[in-house]
Amino acid sequence: MYVNEGDATTLITNKNLPLYIYTYGYRLEETELCLLEMRAFFGKQSESGLLMSKVAVHPDRSPFMRERLEVLYEGERLEDILEQVKQIQLYDRTFKVIFVKMNDLAPEDKIEFDEQRVIERAIGMNIEGEADVRQPDYVFGLLTLGGRWYFGNYIKSKAVWLEHMKKPRNYSIALSTRVARAVANIAVPVPEGTTAIDPCCGIGTVLVEALSMGIDMVGRDNNHFVVKGTRENLAHFNLLTDVVCGDISEVVHHYDCAVIDMPYNHFSHTTPEAQLSLLQHTRRFADKAVVVTVGAIDDLIVKAGFTIQDRCITRKGGFIRQIIVCT
Repeated sequence: MYVNEGDATTLITNKNLPLYIYTYGYRLEETELCLLEMRAFFGKQSESGLLMSKVAVHPDRSPFMRERLEVLYEGERLEDILEQVKQIQLYDRTFKVIFVKMNDLAPEDKIEFDEQRVIERAIGMNIEGEADVRQPDYVFGLLTLGGRWYFGNYIKSKAVWLEHMKKPRNYSIALSTRVARAVANIAVPVPEGTTAIDPCCGIGTVLVEALSMGIDMVGRDNNHFVVKGTRENLAHFNLLTDVVCGDISEVVHHYDCAVIDMPYNHFSHTTPEAQLSLLQHTRRFADKAVVVTVGAIDDLIVKAGFTIQDRCITRKGGFIRQIIVCT
């Protein structure tokens, strides 16, 4: 049967035992943040750049995911795949086969470019359908991992977050779009049925990323000039949600999760008492919080009634932020 996932038509043959392989790419200073996002999505991490899981996550969601392979067939030998793909009958539909470059082969076992193309053509010859390398109806991928071969539906990340760097309003101290997108994912790995709030949303960097991924998140800030800029940024990307100008103490609704980017800059004189107040109010209306901070506030988090479940640091030059997951 066929289903649509986003803008990609996907051939599904075995939904009782789904299996996905993800490829990753990230800068050294982003390693901890990427691994924390992995743990949020999958409950585990991999530092090899390859991760296998039964959990389905579209690669467009993560700023670190490059590709996703939804496994249809697997085998110990390439010949096993060549035989199994004969089951695919696309009739008048077109397809393309991609040899996924990332794998765990030893350097001496590396498969060179020309051989990759030969393998792609060999697989294509065994699929009933018309090959089209430009605009295929279906894209299939092949990779080797852990001594086995895997073949299936292939999706490449479009890195949609890159467009969000072109916001009309920006702050120099705001989170980068990559960090903001990862924070939104860590806060709400499964958007369906989850409500979230960014009660100190600033210019709306996290809001833009969250809303673009279908996360139900509202915003709030106590600076009406900032709120105006937030609304302008959301409108620029045709994103809709409630953004209120008001203090965190005025939040009356309950949410599954909150993202708290603790106020800071060279001109901020936020006291530990004010930080504790922010955290206590967050504890009042949210079951979970992802706290972004440049200072050591573990004792304040505990004092506010939270338990720290996970954490990481992310660097930008000499500037270090902590991302702390609390429940």
